[in-house]
Amino acid sequence: MGKLSDKTAIITGASSGIGRAAARLFAEEGAALVLVARREVELAALVAEIAAAGGRAVALAGDVAEEATAGRAVDMAREIYGGLDIAFNNAGTLGELGPTTGVSLDGWRRTLETNLTSAFLGARHQIPAMLARGGGSLIFTSTFVGHTVGFPGTAAYAASKAGLIGLVQTLAAEFGPQGLRVNALLPGGTDTPMGAQMSTTPEAMAAVAALHALKRIARPEELAQAALFLASPQSSFMTGAAMLVDGGVSINRS
Repeated sequence: MGKLSDKTAIITGASSGIGRAAARLFAEEGAALVLVARREVELAALVAEIAAAGGRAVALAGDVAEEATAGRAVDMAREIYGGLDIAFNNAGTLGELGPTTGVSLDGWRRTLETNLTSAFLGARHQIPAMLARGGGSLIFTSTFVGHTVGFPGTAAYAASKAGLIGLVQTLAAEFGPQGLRVNALLPGGTDTPMGAQMSTTPEAMAAVAALHALKRIARPEELAQAALFLASPQSSFMTGAAMLVDGGVSINRS
């Protein structure tokens, strides 16, 4: 049996990168999935791939910053699979980059809505469904940026992702007595479309890799394995954590 057999999970940002890798891995480990992202064609292809491999998944095309999307994802988990055990709130955006004094108010707000408000909305709908099953695992993708390292030009991104850690700690304290575990996953540089936005040339990619103690960036599948750990009983005594899976970028000075 897989690590997530008989479990139901929601994964947001599932159409590419870490979310897509996590969807494939969670399905292999036995989870039934509700996959959420804005790109309908990519989601449909992923659902078909999982089904062809013997897994179970359904797609919901929608914007995580809209509360209706969060509610519908939970409704689908309940209606199709009978409940909800795991949510990997992974969707995010770099948002508007550049010197903080030049960031527009609209850009700031949109970044916080996508990265932080969406997490609040997801949790607000997901938690009651999980508590109805006796608890579960709630996971958010944060980042080392704004937590252990400051990067110029990333004010909205860093603030929104750091805010997730405060949300995680509060939820963990509030709902731990009811069997809900809540943790944040903090990736380092990862080979995803979002990561490519910050490293647009081979020279830039090499420079980012060099920041890490491992002198490389991660594959999405490596972060998916970390998310699986947080979702599974293997992390049964872990909650309220900001778990760095960052290749040593937070400690490297060489």
